[in-house]
Amino acid sequence: MASATALHARAMLAPRSNLRPLAFACALACASISAQAQQKALETIQVAAAHADRSAPVMRDVVVSASRDEQDADSLPMSVDVIDARQMEEEQIGDIRELAAKLPNVTVPRSPARFSLAGSPTGRDQNSGFNIRGLEGNRVLMLVDGVRLPRSYAFSANAFGRDYLDLGLVQRVEILRGAVPALYGSDGMGGLVNFITVQPDDLLKDGKTIGGRVSASYDGSDNGKRVGATLAGRASPEWSWLISAGIGRSGALENMGRNNAVGASRTTPNPETDKSHSLLGRLVYTPSAVQKHVFTLENVDKRADYDLLTARSATVTDSQSKTSMKRWRASWQGQWQQLDTALADELKLMASYQSSDSREFVTETRVGLPYRERDVSYDEDALQLHAQAGKTLRWGSNAGGKFSYGVDYLRGKVVNEQNGITPPAGESFPLKRFPDTTETSAALFAQAELHYGAFSLTPGLRAEHYSIKPKQAGFGGTAVSNSDSAVSPKLGAMFQMNDAWAVYGNYAAGFRAPNAGQINAFFENPLAFYKSIPNPDLRPEKSNTFELGLRGRMSALRLDAAVFTGRYKDFIQDQVQVAGQYGNRNNPATFQSVNLNRVNIHGFELKADYDWGRFAGGNWRTNAAYGYTKGTDKSTNKPVDTISPQQLVLGVRYDTSNVGVQFSASHWAGKKAKDAAADAWLSPGATVLDLSAQWRIRPDTRLNVGVYNLTDKKYWRWSDVRGLTASTLIVDAYSQPGRYVRVSLVQDF
Repeated sequence: MASATALHARAMLAPRSNLRPLAFACALACASISAQAQQKALETIQVAAAHADRSAPVMRDVVVSASRDEQDADSLPMSVDVIDARQMEEEQIGDIRELAAKLPNVTVPRSPARFSLAGSPTGRDQNSGFNIRGLEGNRVLMLVDGVRLPRSYAFSANAFGRDYLDLGLVQRVEILRGAVPALYGSDGMGGLVNFITVQPDDLLKDGKTIGGRVSASYDGSDNGKRVGATLAGRASPEWSWLISAGIGRSGALENMGRNNAVGASRTTPNPETDKSHSLLGRLVYTPSAVQKHVFTLENVDKRADYDLLTARSATVTDSQSKTSMKRWRASWQGQWQQLDTALADELKLMASYQSSDSREFVTETRVGLPYRERDVSYDEDALQLHAQAGKTLRWGSNAGGKFSYGVDYLRGKVVNEQNGITPPAGESFPLKRFPDTTETSAALFAQAELHYGAFSLTPGLRAEHYSIKPKQAGFGGTAVSNSDSAVSPKLGAMFQMNDAWAVYGNYAAGFRAPNAGQINAFFENPLAFYKSIPNPDLRPEKSNTFELGLRGRMSALRLDAAVFTGRYKDFIQDQVQVAGQYGNRNNPATFQSVNLNRVNIHGFELKADYDWGRFAGGNWRTNAAYGYTKGTDKSTNKPVDTISPQQLVLGVRYDTSNVGVQFSASHWAGKKAKDAAADAWLSPGATVLDLSAQWRIRPDTRLNVGVYNLTDKKYWRWSDVRGLTASTLIVDAYSQPGRYVRVSLVQDF
């Protein structure tokens, strides 16, 4: 920070429980004064650089997800957000929930862990996954280095999320809004989030043969601590390597609840201990300037232990839970350029094998009743192959482009099982909610990028066939197979009106294949007279989305505006009651996943960034972002309740050669009754203020300190509370953290 006085002022704003990290920051600042003096000559150079002409060329964001090829983000006819390692460090973004916090129309739902052994799945999945423009879950495709992450899964009282990630291993995140099946196939109806992990070249710049980064951080919102280290080296001009590891410890996400009672009325978080370990190894072989091979091993292991005080009652004296999420992958990516053949100038190949397993173990000790356990697991193993060729097109001095085409193949095995002690009457262990299933898909895709003067067109097409084949052995029900084909076209267009302004539009068709649990969910309790049955006729979901945008790039101003609309049909609704009544021997209640909804979603987004130049010894910038989405279920004429209210984000940033300070305000509108289900608890509007700073102590040493929710505001996020009813008495349990601090120290070498 700029001075010890400034640090002390921020400390006065923080709760006493969060003062230790700030005290640590003060001590570190004082210890660094002499080192800072030794760097005076270098700082003079940095000051001169800070005074450089604002019209000088700026490094542009490079995006690979939009076309599976490196492109300037400003040349794409679609909305793209790029969050790089520098931004994640300065804003101290530690997980996917924080990643989405200031992106309007993007959220990551996370409800508190208040579950019981057989109760609601709410909160079991922690950071469950991304919601983009109102679509979430498996309708948003999540990738790491282009490899699909496991799906989310929920059935009855169990739920498994998709946060198989450690952002400490990530160099850049790309978020595409809108349907992407033309390039990626199923699961991308709502958008795409691609996590791109660190490469040796990210740390071996300026001729280095060895380099690295170490970091330590503290997050007061969950008392989280993380240490990480990355080391990269260049053994020869052809070979380079990297190894990165991280260890994290944290507790429950804090809230503004005050009731510490044991039982269902409790509003403070259940005691929780989270542990995470991650490891990334990478070997890069570059035999020539036109050939490259990248070999990667990645492992992420997350565990959580809960003391479920909210589950205790007159009959339950103790309830504990242990959950785990593990994922590892091995992948190879090869690239050849300047082939100069009739069919291709470049070729990209990828092969990846990924294994993931999630487990939830819950115990329950009862008075006068038998002890109970539930041990539930969900596993996915997948082989993914990808081949893509590209050919440069030229047909004039001011016209040309590129044609890309390729093939994708995915083969996965999905397994679930429930075991335990003391099953409900009428049931027996072990059991499967759906049979072990093999899912395969094969696709051909093609895309052209055509330029003629100020005009550009980007047509694309993907033809895909998928197959779902269950294994009958060990499954109590009668399973069915399912297969289908889909053709997904897309068309983007852009007109560069002048050097500063461009307009674009795009259309994309999408689809999402049903999964094994939706087709073959089977469960029967003959004593309680209810059951779930398969649906062999389940159809894939389909979508048609449109977007129009305006993009401005001037010396001081960056502006993006987009309006969008989407029409979706054959939405799959899980486990709808299609017949019968509970407790009726002759007509038992019957549940089934069905194609039910037709949904329309529309909205708009605005983003702006303005550079005011130098005042008071530093450079000043302001930024703003706003998002609005509205959706209607056309089959019922009711609102789509997965859509969050509009959000406005405003920020001011001040930078000198060695200090950067950011002040931001985030405003969420209140949820209106007309936009929610009947009798829903409506989250009120709220404005939250954050203040953060980075001190560049030395050229490669950075201290980041932030105070978040400065005014200690009690507020809620709609994505977390949308399952609550208006009569709830525990709404404070779903509130966000009060005032807290984050501190991190990063050292490059």
